Amino acid sequence: MTISVLREDTGTKEMQEIASAIKEGAMAFLNRQYSTIAGLAIIVAVVLGFLTRQYHTGIAFITGAAFSALSGYIGMYVAVSSNLRVAAGARHSLNKALVVAFRGGAVTGLAVTALSVLGVALLFYAFGGLLHPDKAPLEIVGFGFGASFVALFAQLGGGIYTKAADVGADLVGKVEAGIPEDDPRNPAVIADLVGDNVGDCAGRGADLFESTAAENIGAMILGISLVPVFGAKGIIFPLVARAVGILASIVGMFFVRGREEGDPMSALNRGYFVTTILAIAGLYPVTRYMLSGPGVNFLYFYGAAVIGILLSYIFVFLTQYYTSYDYRPVREIARASITGPATNIIAGLAVGFESTALPVIFISMAILGAYWLGVQSGLPGGGLYGTAVATMGMLSTAAYILAMDTYGPITDNAGGIVEMSGAPPEVRRRTDRLDASGNTTKALTKGYAIGSAALATFLLFSAYIDEVKLLLNIKGDFPVDIGKPEVFVGAFIGAMMVFLFSSAAIRAVGRAAQYVILEVRRQFKEIPGLMEGKARPQYGNCVDIVTRGALKEMVLPGMVVVVTPILVGLILKAEAAAAFLMIGTITGVIVALFLNNGGGAWDNAKKFIELGNYGGKGSEAHKAGVVGDTVGDPCKDTAGPSLHVLVKLISTITLVLARLFV
Repeated sequence: MTISVLREDTGTKEMQEIASAIKEGAMAFLNRQYSTIAGLAIIVAVVLGFLTRQYHTGIAFITGAAFSALSGYIGMYVAVSSNLRVAAGARHSLNKALVVAFRGGAVTGLAVTALSVLGVALLFYAFGGLLHPDKAPLEIVGFGFGASFVALFAQLGGGIYTKAADVGADLVGKVEAGIPEDDPRNPAVIADLVGDNVGDCAGRGADLFESTAAENIGAMILGISLVPVFGAKGIIFPLVARAVGILASIVGMFFVRGREEGDPMSALNRGYFVTTILAIAGLYPVTRYMLSGPGVNFLYFYGAAVIGILLSYIFVFLTQYYTSYDYRPVREIARASITGPATNIIAGLAVGFESTALPVIFISMAILGAYWLGVQSGLPGGGLYGTAVATMGMLSTAAYILAMDTYGPITDNAGGIVEMSGAPPEVRRRTDRLDASGNTTKALTKGYAIGSAALATFLLFSAYIDEVKLLLNIKGDFPVDIGKPEVFVGAFIGAMMVFLFSSAAIRAVGRAAQYVILEVRRQFKEIPGLMEGKARPQYGNCVDIVTRGALKEMVLPGMVVVVTPILVGLILKAEAAAAFLMIGTITGVIVALFLNNGGGAWDNAKKFIELGNYGGKGSEAHKAGVVGDTVGDPCKDTAGPSLHVLVKLISTITLVLARLFV
């Protein structure tokens, strides 16, 4: 698929020059970011080995970090190579551009999910999984920690970069100078296009990489107690289920075809539907073969897998309802913009808070349903494993979902390349239609990511409890008594950390954006002929400023997340760490829903006004919409997506260090 994308036409000389600048900026940022992360990862690996006294944990951590970084590089390289080819394809037909854009995204989806499964499988084998399948899963937990560690900084750093550049470009370009988006006169336009890649390609790729890795390991740990019934099959089931999902996604990807006057989302939804049906069909023989045993009815576990798949569909729909301008919430914000920025912000906050209710209800129903089916299967302790199977079901379409997510920044970049290269209006109309569908897919995949995080963290919490029970040799339950002072304090700190982290992430965007705003204003003021289009902006200055700002600002909030659960566990011990994990997870999921959906609704309210509603571009409502979108940007693209990673990172940290907390 990579070869088919790279063989496509690369367009005009002007297109190639712009794409080259985007690619150079994106790869330069990624190199500098991963160099910073590598230094932090080496320090953590050494400390981890010293604390646990187990070299396997350190090896697994470094392997997880390396595989996560590799998946980011692969996805980024193909994405910044695809945008040019999509722009060139748009000169011929909508379908040509659509297919190239989606296949470029598909490379990221397949690379991330395949590397995740491969890494866990290789470590399972290397650590003696064939001889001692009941011990190896506990030794590869470090892989999930390493993947989560890299993912947090990749998502956080990429999110700070993309939104600082976006805010700087929009506030000075659109609001102050009154020039269109992606106008080549804007000094921050290249940094903005680079940001689309580092935030939504590398960042989200790392997010879903660590999701699949951590959830596979968590399910494998739960499968240890089932060895007397299923043997090693209960432990390796998650890996086989994930492989089935990858195959289903590959087939579904080839069903993405569009018509010149058709809606690109229809083509993407068709592929998603095919992927889902194949995943449902493929999981049946897998559960039948691997989850059948004496007195155990595999159909109940298959039902749990279907629940997970259906939950992914529900989350996609709910996210679309709250973030698409076809529905009431976004139009409500757009209507409130008539009376100014204040009422726009108030309406957006209300929509964000409201949007947390239905997702929580459906997550709760899925957990209860999967747990009940697991109990009904006849397997002793099967309830928890039922939730693990549901998580595998939800993740079965992860490769396709990630392909749709990466499709978004590819089409956004293609539109920028077309605009800056002076291509004919009909070419821009095609890329605008692709970009509109890309905005939808980016919002939908955020909903999917937080939904899978919610299921996964319940699974990882259960795995932590199981490990503590093994360490303490407890045969029954391990109670977490919230009435104990130290347990209550642990829970309190877990909730607080989510808000502290969100504050730091959003503040980081504001600080980095200020540098960009000042630089763009300086260039407009000091470069003669820039506004008239007679002089070329200093694009590289903005790229360098945002890069340095993002890397500087990502370290502190990231380290807070790593250090806090360790201190809680070491000082307040295992039961308090469990409370920290439980309440931190619940708070993190709800706050992420608020930030993702509220930010997405603000964004599309502005777009709804730009379509000509409530006065259209240049109106007072549009100015209020731009302000709301600017507020929502760091919410939906920095703090919100980073919380997806946070809730899984604290889970993997407590799993890795559980023996120190007892």
